[in-house]
Amino acid sequence: MLLAVPLAPLVGAIVAGFFGKTVGRRGSHVVTILGVAIAFILSALTLKDVVMDGARFNATVYEWMVLGGLKMEVGFLVDGLTAMMMCVVTFVSLMVHIYTIGYMEEDPGYQRFFSYISLFTFSMLMLVMSNNLLQLFFGWEAVGLVSYLLIGFWYTKPTAIFANMKAFLVNRVGDFGFILGIGLIVAYGGTLSYNEVFAKAGDLAKLGFPGTDWMLITVICICLFIGAMGKSAQFPLHVWLPDSMEGPTPISALIHAATMVTAGIFMVARMSPLFELSDTALSFVMTIGAITALFMGFLGIIQNDIKRVVAYSTLSQLGYMTVALGASAYSVAVFHLMTHAFFKALLFLAAGSVIIGMHHDQDIRNMGGLRKYMPITWITSLLGSLALIGTPLFSGFYSKDSIIEAVHLSHLPAAGFANFAVMAGVFVTAFYSFRMYFLVFHGKEHFHHKPFPGEHDHHDDHDDHGHGHAHTPHESPWVVTLPLVLLAIPSVIIGFFTIQPMLYGDFFKDAIFVNSTLHPAMHELGEEFHGAWAMAIHGLTTAPFWLALAGVVTSYFFYMVKPAIPTWIKAKFSFIDRILENKYYFDWFNENVLAAGARLLGRGLWKGGDVALIDGAAVNGSARLVGGLASVVRLVQTGYLYWYALVMILGVVGLMTWQLWPYLSNPLGK
Repeated sequence: MLLAVPLAPLVGAIVAGFFGKTVGRRGSHVVTILGVAIAFILSALTLKDVVMDGARFNATVYEWMVLGGLKMEVGFLVDGLTAMMMCVVTFVSLMVHIYTIGYMEEDPGYQRFFSYISLFTFSMLMLVMSNNLLQLFFGWEAVGLVSYLLIGFWYTKPTAIFANMKAFLVNRVGDFGFILGIGLIVAYGGTLSYNEVFAKAGDLAKLGFPGTDWMLITVICICLFIGAMGKSAQFPLHVWLPDSMEGPTPISALIHAATMVTAGIFMVARMSPLFELSDTALSFVMTIGAITALFMGFLGIIQNDIKRVVAYSTLSQLGYMTVALGASAYSVAVFHLMTHAFFKALLFLAAGSVIIGMHHDQDIRNMGGLRKYMPITWITSLLGSLALIGTPLFSGFYSKDSIIEAVHLSHLPAAGFANFAVMAGVFVTAFYSFRMYFLVFHGKEHFHHKPFPGEHDHHDDHDDHGHGHAHTPHESPWVVTLPLVLLAIPSVIIGFFTIQPMLYGDFFKDAIFVNSTLHPAMHELGEEFHGAWAMAIHGLTTAPFWLALAGVVTSYFFYMVKPAIPTWIKAKFSFIDRILENKYYFDWFNENVLAAGARLLGRGLWKGGDVALIDGAAVNGSARLVGGLASVVRLVQTGYLYWYALVMILGVVGLMTWQLWPYLSNPLGK
């Protein structure tokens, strides 16, 4: 049964990918959706067994090879954490598959697209179900590869090719750290299996890192976390995620909201027995998360592309999850991962629905008043936004407030800054979420008199002044709106029903390790929790609620009542605006310092090292030396006998002189 979960999407991917022309468009989407639906149903049954019967599974399915005592295997580990991740991955993937039928309707690469997203689902399931580091790394690299294929899906678009290259290269940096971490575990623990590694964690914690006074466990954890920084787009490896919006919208929802970017969070939670042993690593994790949560939120405020606003929001929320990991509140981080997967996938798909309605114009300044044209998209977007900003009773509230509380209770040195960042982030999140919501669905309509850039309906281009039917937004077809409704339901209610078992019950008890004596945050949270209702009612009196409300009110005032204010602020503080527009100059730094420096070094080694030293001096130089000597020696080789005789006589005279020189120079033997 467990084997069928990842293999069903893989079969779909193979059929759609290799036999796409044979089975046609319809066949491709039927077979891939069927595969993912099977995976989802089996995942749901697995979850039921785990919750109801306390079922657990940890075994090797296939032994690939053995090197000495090191076993390389494919195996599954199923516990609360895995079962929850399997359901999130397969459910969001299923919604995205259905949605894609409507979104990619006209696209010539239809079958290829379905093949990729099914392959992605397979890779992600292999990652979350693995019971060893080798298979984890396989899934890790496979999602990276498929993400590369999907971001550059429209391979004739230069920006898409640039974006997928960027994503791939930045992830190489993270994965380099990740494989170093795995290598250290193998070198000092001698095993790839999770359970064996965790059993040896105590011994690893006693070792130092050779040649330094660092703790080995700290180095291992930071290396593993660098992998998570690449995959989960944490500062400073966050630069790839906003650019990845060049891929089709369903991808943004699947990869960059619900699954791939959460792989890093999942991995750190899975490795909690190691992270618990190093306060330094936890502080590092918390600091990185806090920087990401706050500063990426600021960038969301100035974006005008509807998908990029949601992308920066994702970065900021991933920062929140990372902060929770740093506070040792792993179950809270994973809980936020789950609730966020639903409402962020919903927001991305809703943004895609708006893009369809607007005929592929993504600029929110060209929208406005869409709610009467697109009622389903409007109401689901509103629910998603309310969940995102943490409105009491919505799913986002339970996970986000738990994170804020956990940081508040943490005793790590980084907790002070992190606490400020997550609190300020609440206001920022509410502000940019509702800025987008108001500009898209409320206010004046900005689209009747504007021809659309990148208009696809060429036959309508001659419409006078754009008043034809092509220029009036319309609600999307049911294959687009059904996933929106199905994602909106968990976005609203899932937090309420799952907070008790996931945070304070036994759901994660053997999957996530928390040492309450060292890191009391979770223990103290549990003492304050009196049920989901009580938490929601109490939530109405807390600072995060008022900060979120302030963010909504401010954005309403700025963009609906007095739109002159943001314009004035922009003009007045143009230097801040310039810093934000340039994304803190990270791209500039990467291109002009790191990339240019690497190219310079490469050119120096090529011209100086390769061409001048190796080719010039060593290879060609030795040849020239031999040639020069030969040309001198050649003069002696004439072929005349008397010449050779003369040389021999001269040689004998020379030798005799050399031998007799001491007597000749000192004849009297003084």
